[in-house]
Amino acid sequence: MPPTQPHSPHHTDSHSHGHSHSHSHGHSHQEQDPEGLAEILDLDAEVLAEHIASITARLPLRTAPRQIVDLGCGTGTGTFALLDRFPEAHVTAVDTSAGHLAHLRTKACARGLEQRVRTVRADLDDPVWPDLGAPDLVWASASMHHMADPDRALRAVRDVLAPGGLFAVVELAGQPRFLPEDAPGDRPGLEERVHAAADRLQAGHLPHRGADWGPMLTAAGFTVEDEHTVAVRIEGARDEAIGRYALGVLRRVRGAVADGLAPEDLGALDRLLDTDGPHSVLRRDDLTVRTERTVWAARRV
Repeated sequence: MPPTQPHSPHHTDSHSHGHSHSHSHGHSHQEQDPEGLAEILDLDAEVLAEHIASITARLPLRTAPRQIVDLGCGTGTGTFALLDRFPEAHVTAVDTSAGHLAHLRTKACARGLEQRVRTVRADLDDPVWPDLGAPDLVWASASMHHMADPDRALRAVRDVLAPGGLFAVVELAGQPRFLPEDAPGDRPGLEERVHAAADRLQAGHLPHRGADWGPMLTAAGFTVEDEHTVAVRIEGARDEAIGRYALGVLRRVRGAVADGLAPEDLGALDRLLDTDGPHSVLRRDDLTVRTERTVWAARRV
């Protein structure tokens, strides 16, 4: 399951590191990440580091986990947040993308953490999963909604977890927003129209996006011990990473929705994405990251 798929034009989720339908067959990192998803995931980790840390801090753990599995790890946003939070833990990072796993390993080596990270390439839509040990904590961020059969996947997680272990499901409320509502000046509300077009395309491909995972977790044999939503709002006036994050997300969405936008909207979007132009999103000083993440923490009883 996991991660990344070289997206078809119908997959616009910038957090697709959980893609269970990803099948990467290229040999180079560029071939396996043709749309620059790795950079977006790294920027997501950088910009939202404080919020991700707050999620790991709130997990209702009885003891500090020693063995953790990160399902749909992407380039390691959750992996490294969990390693920081639990300095005695080891993480098994699972993804379908060889390119993303290689990128994660490179980062682990650069941080001196290679002995605490194991990477496993696997498609968790397969009926038989690889041996992931008996973790105390399984983490799945922005990945479960990509599962073809989430009920089966939830049961598989329950079987993997050690008795009393915790499963943390983190899901996003759609793509992050960056622009003011009245921007750009010639096409106010452009960002919402672009994302609405993306949502229409995704509806048939990601039917579990936005789902309430609580009842599904309960049906799979978990006890849900915590559910909460983290509202994110980060002013970007002095943070150039937010501009690059906005650029990456909007570029990715444009690749999916170009044919469905009015010509005037497509033109305005292209002006925002023109990094050399005067209207580039990189030149704006009014960007704000706005998104929400909902967390379900469920225990195998």
